[in-house]
Amino acid sequence: MIGERSMEQRTYTRLKGIIGIVMIWLLAACSAPKNITYFRDVPDTIKQKEIQQAAYYTPVIQPDDILQVTVQTLDPAATAMLNQPVPQGSTVATPTAAPTSGYLVDKDGYVILPLIGKVQVKGKTTDAVRDEIQTKAAAFYKDPVVNVRFANFKVTVLGEVAKPSTYVMPNEKVTLLDAIGMAGDLTIYGKRENVLLIREKNGAKEFVRFNLNESNLFTSPYYYLRQGDVIYVEPNKSKVASTDMAQVKRISIMTSILSLLIVAASRISF
Repeated sequence: MIGERSMEQRTYTRLKGIIGIVMIWLLAACSAPKNITYFRDVPDTIKQKEIQQAAYYTPVIQPDDILQVTVQTLDPAATAMLNQPVPQGSTVATPTAAPTSGYLVDKDGYVILPLIGKVQVKGKTTDAVRDEIQTKAAAFYKDPVVNVRFANFKVTVLGEVAKPSTYVMPNEKVTLLDAIGMAGDLTIYGKRENVLLIREKNGAKEFVRFNLNESNLFTSPYYYLRQGDVIYVEPNKSKVASTDMAQVKRISIMTSILSLLIVAASRISF
């Protein structure tokens, strides 16, 4: 009897060990990440801290950009053919979205405007182009007021954010945090210490990584975005472990079946 009891105890000990290992694995897979706080290097007790922010450089116009040009006068009907609907800050959610309205910059860097004609815009800021168009428009209209802006200042945010998509920004001065905010912030599974920025520069792809846990991202020369930038938020280990929920369920079911079989076997043997 003593031998049978000791064997039964060993069986239950093995069963508890197997169940314990599986439970630890499941808890580790579903545990929440710890590095979810932004700017962790700024102490909670600090009242004021100044950081020298990166310099902002106004983006210049390039071929294939789309410009929104509006000319306003006392007689709106006179400039109706020049003006196109102003696109709102919005989301381009699918490749089949309606095309952005505006004037396309051709491969030689020109836009062609009704009545005004061809205007060289490549390498210039929107402010410089505005002044040039205003000078030319003054030959046809009395006291014209001209506004020029990018109609395709788009930034794509992918990965572990609430609303991954391509966003048309409402202005030119856009930061990394602005884009993340438009995408609804990172999810709990977003890897905040390794956010990737992809930028096209001189025909090549440039890759830059940010750590949102540190406040020195404000000093990065890449803190201000350019049109066409792509931001990718990598999933953390918790996300990777939790993606295959079917596998977790299978393991749970198998553990239950295994425990029942061990109990049944121990009952039969004794």
